[in-house]
Amino acid sequence: MTHQTPSAHGEPRYVRRFDAFDRTLHGFLMLSFLGLAATGLPLIFSDEPWARAMVAVLGSFEVAGWLHRVCASLLIVVFAVHLGRLTRRVVVRKDYGVLWGPSSMVPQPRDVTDLLGHMQWFIGRGPRPRFDRYTYWEKFDYWAVFWGMGIIGASGLFLWFPLFFSRFLPGWIFNVALLIHGEEALLAVGFIFTMHFFNGHLRPEKFPMDRVIFTGRVSDRELEDERPDEYDRMMRTGGFDRLRTDAPADWLLRLGTAIGTTAVTIGLLLVGLILYAVLR
Repeated sequence: MTHQTPSAHGEPRYVRRFDAFDRTLHGFLMLSFLGLAATGLPLIFSDEPWARAMVAVLGSFEVAGWLHRVCASLLIVVFAVHLGRLTRRVVVRKDYGVLWGPSSMVPQPRDVTDLLGHMQWFIGRGPRPRFDRYTYWEKFDYWAVFWGMGIIGASGLFLWFPLFFSRFLPGWIFNVALLIHGEEALLAVGFIFTMHFFNGHLRPEKFPMDRVIFTGRVSDRELEDERPDEYDRMMRTGGFDRLRTDAPADWLLRLGTAIGTTAVTIGLLLVGLILYAVLR
């Protein structure tokens, strides 16, 4: 069988990296997380002038709390759908690559090797690692969000339905839940709006925006440069034939840029308000 190979010259060719379902789910994740951050931080820092100004725009602290719970419900649905999709891939489709291998988000020994090699490359003591489909920092981002959803979600449900949970939990649990919910939320907001944004959009090779999560497409040149092991595997197995797609439309690029810029701007602004409240 003859596989079509990407050309190193001429127009770039594109392959699908994320399907429409992945992109839609990520979009709802972005929307819910931004909404939770924008409505939750004024509740945590309710004595700050900027928090009262934000609440005034929303209408009241009661409205902010209601919107917070709406966004929380959306995030819970996103989390449940993601878990359901993973379960379906493993149980129904017998796709065990979800659990191990180059297409898995599960941390593996190679990630440690890539991390150490990357550190050496940063200081000019070795070559850049040949990354595969998912890098070690992408897996760290994924599991940080995954862990945070469980911790923040569980503590948030305790606070949302205290009468129900008080039937079989001691009262001190709710004090702990309040502390955990707020502190873990601050950690999540700080991490997502700094580390994740930097890795995804602001690092030099991606600045000012990586639009792959919005377009779902990546060029053969970008793939070969950033993820050479995935590129080589696709060349060997005919992956370019199976996943070949058109270049992203101009309107889709503009839409991705607008959404990404808005999210990054709001996120960095919220981080700035947190730092102002904590450090002043």
